[in-house]
Amino acid sequence: MQGRLITPADLAQIRQWLAAHPDWSRRRLSQHLATQWQWRNPVGQLKDMAARTLLLKLEQRGWVVLPPRRCRPPSRRRDQPLPRPAEAISQAPLLANLAVVRPLTIAEVSRDTETGGRVLFEHLLHHHHYLSYRRPVGENLQYLVRDRHQRPLACLLFGAAAWQCAARDQQIGWDAAARGRGLPGIANNTRFLILPWVRVPQLASHVLSQVARRLAGDWQAKYGHPIYLLETFVQRDRFTGACYRAAHWVRVGQTRGRSRQDRPDGTQQQVPIKDVYLYPLQPRFRERLHGANPTPEPPHPNHALCP
Repeated sequence: MQGRLITPADLAQIRQWLAAHPDWSRRRLSQHLATQWQWRNPVGQLKDMAARTLLLKLEQRGWVVLPPRRCRPPSRRRDQPLPRPAEAISQAPLLANLAVVRPLTIAEVSRDTETGGRVLFEHLLHHHHYLSYRRPVGENLQYLVRDRHQRPLACLLFGAAAWQCAARDQQIGWDAAARGRGLPGIANNTRFLILPWVRVPQLASHVLSQVARRLAGDWQAKYGHPIYLLETFVQRDRFTGACYRAAHWVRVGQTRGRSRQDRPDGTQQQVPIKDVYLYPLQPRFRERLHGANPTPEPPHPNHALCP
């Protein structure tokens, strides 16, 4: 679970903490677990959320009994409104050629607390993406794209990779153990929004290409570890995936209509089938994801996925 083999001794240790500290909150328990297991990311931060997710999975399987939830974290409250951006957002139709809106400004705004870039990013995704948006969990990068006049055009969110995806895993050629070790080397493009009043041919594929060139460096700078492969899931009854193909992403299969919300008792939640697209950031991405020769290579955006 969470990329870690859980042994009977691990379970006994967690149960001992629960019995000895019935007054502990779930948060304190997860922080203690992460500290005791030395569960940290490459920049030294405790993997508190990974530890908490592990505890929830153990409880779902009936292996531990956690203390009652005391409160919902503020970042998870659905009724908490997102802050409104300070700048006015013009929704006047923008019909132009790509050359007219270039050069683009592409800013990574996940840590932008001063200029309002993150607030604007969250506002645009929440109100204009068909899946909406609240706040990301775990490692993520947020890109806000503006035109030459600083008018917002697009938003892209990259986060943690899907835990399992048969089409992707077959391309990489790894088993469950290798996947648990290598999954941090993949980032998932979980949201991509061209604002609905923007009509600029080739803009979407151009933005994807520009962001792909910098993503590995931005991820390394923020989280202290590299990524080697990008993935995304395109809902096939809504989109064709043409912009991804134009940006040299490769369709490798489709999902099976399963959800990460599937329960251990076999209860499944049916979700729309999606096409799976991959984009390697390095030629030898398979070796990197298997843990061989981890020295980063220069990006190689046009590398073919097929063996």
